[in-house]
Amino acid sequence: MPQVMRTAEVHDVVVIGSGAGGGTVTHVLANMGVKVTLIEAGPMLNPARDYKEHKMPYDYEHRAAGPAGEAYAGKYPFGFFLAPNGYWDIEGEPYTTGAGSKFRWFRSRIMGGRTNHYGRITLRFADYDFKPYSFDGLGDDWPVTYDEIAPYYDKAERFIGVCGSREGIRSAPDGQFQEPPPPRAHEVLVQRASKSLGIPCIPSRMSIITKNHNGRPACHWCGQCGRGCVTASNYSSSQVQIFPAMKTGNVKILSNAMARELITDATGKVVAVSYVDKATRTEKRIRCRAVVVAASACESARLLLNSKSPRHPNGLSNSSGVVGRYLTDTVGYGLTGRIPALEGMPRYNADGYGGGHLYMPWWELEKKGKEFPRGYHVEIGGGYGMPTVGSTHGSCRRHEGYGEELKRKIIGDYGVTVGFSGRGEMIPNEHTYCDLDPAVVDRWGIPVLRFHFRWSEHELKMVKHMHQTFTSLIEKMGGTVLGLRNPEREADGISVGGSIIHELGTVRMGNDAKTSALNKYCQSHEVKNLFVADAAPFVSNPDKNPTLTINAMAWRTSEYLAEEMRKGNV
Repeated sequence: MPQVMRTAEVHDVVVIGSGAGGGTVTHVLANMGVKVTLIEAGPMLNPARDYKEHKMPYDYEHRAAGPAGEAYAGKYPFGFFLAPNGYWDIEGEPYTTGAGSKFRWFRSRIMGGRTNHYGRITLRFADYDFKPYSFDGLGDDWPVTYDEIAPYYDKAERFIGVCGSREGIRSAPDGQFQEPPPPRAHEVLVQRASKSLGIPCIPSRMSIITKNHNGRPACHWCGQCGRGCVTASNYSSSQVQIFPAMKTGNVKILSNAMARELITDATGKVVAVSYVDKATRTEKRIRCRAVVVAASACESARLLLNSKSPRHPNGLSNSSGVVGRYLTDTVGYGLTGRIPALEGMPRYNADGYGGGHLYMPWWELEKKGKEFPRGYHVEIGGGYGMPTVGSTHGSCRRHEGYGEELKRKIIGDYGVTVGFSGRGEMIPNEHTYCDLDPAVVDRWGIPVLRFHFRWSEHELKMVKHMHQTFTSLIEKMGGTVLGLRNPEREADGISVGGSIIHELGTVRMGNDAKTSALNKYCQSHEVKNLFVADAAPFVSNPDKNPTLTINAMAWRTSEYLAEEMRKGNV
């Protein structure tokens, strides 16, 4: 057996994962004077090298089709120009699915994780989202309330910078907002149609700053937010939290380090983290006083399940058997429509940030007799975005001809479509979970996850409502439906599990150690120096994007951990 390299130094807090949760923990603890060692499975980020928001196809010999002849879709699943974004499938790091299941697991392998490229939609969970069982009798209540988390929403929003508007809508709680940008031409038309149907359409809440903030310049409206943001006008944990925290002198970075397991002593306390140094392919261990797992919901569950010992035969913090269970993803469904009112308009620079300037929060919260529980919000697409490889695929498919004739039709199609994407709540069910595959390991010899996934009738009925809503909006605008928008979908149009990349709930929190793994501060019931600070502790998956709640919960966990360390309890 290869020799394991061990360190004599005892690190104060080891944080595993550098996304929204790990970045927040690193920022908060370092600024409170706690020494943090941050482990990231991917390389260090260099925004000047890795971000391409101002690059064009002609800047590359391969014209963005992929270097060295590699398949475009395989190497760059979201496009060559996008920020380093990870992959659906990573060579040497597989995952499997159970019989009859479909699931897609997206993993980022770079400092900052998914926050380098995500949509920046930044929504608070509502009061009823923390008490879903009390609200309608389904699922379970969180061990915390909105009022307990609200101060941490405030802290996160003030620090990272969020634009939006105060609307007084229960399903869309107001926050600490900077001024939002005005709607663009297609969004004005959408807003008019939405109003006529009784659906609120308000400025999006986005973690993109519209005025200078904490040394970061305001967004300059290049519109290529998915490519990363060299000026850090968009929030990413790497630029906004980790890099500044490194300047405190309290942060040590271990990049290209794949966490293997958490090592415990005879009392069950975590005493070390075992990881694989990818550069040397050697196993190393670092000793620690406390550990915060924030590797993403499924990766964190995998790490705990792989951390077995005589005291923890089912995995660490898993005597309840809930680790890996209660997995959920956001319900996704989308439609695209052609809007004649947008035809023949003069082309203009659709000033603004990437993503929609408006969105529709859930509007039937109090409606009686709905066919499905909970709800969804609606994201809007359209306008004159920068054409990229594949942008004209739809026009070429719809129109006959070639040469000048086809070119005129392509130009005529540019900017005349709108898209609606529904993002809805999935109710946890017993058929959807992840466990360890008993026969498959990755290139590092670590057992991989096996996913089991099933939508229930609740979600299937929800997407029917989405279809009706989007059709009504398109027709109210005088348009015609072109077809489904979401690329990865089941036969009935609902998204494939995992494809919305909002998976969460695999290491749930609760007041009862028999039915949950963590307490209300995301601290393990069984292992007092173990904390989880990503989306794994979530008890439900509301229709709001999860990142801001990850930030807020991680901030609260960090302050609690620092105080427990000060008291000598950890």
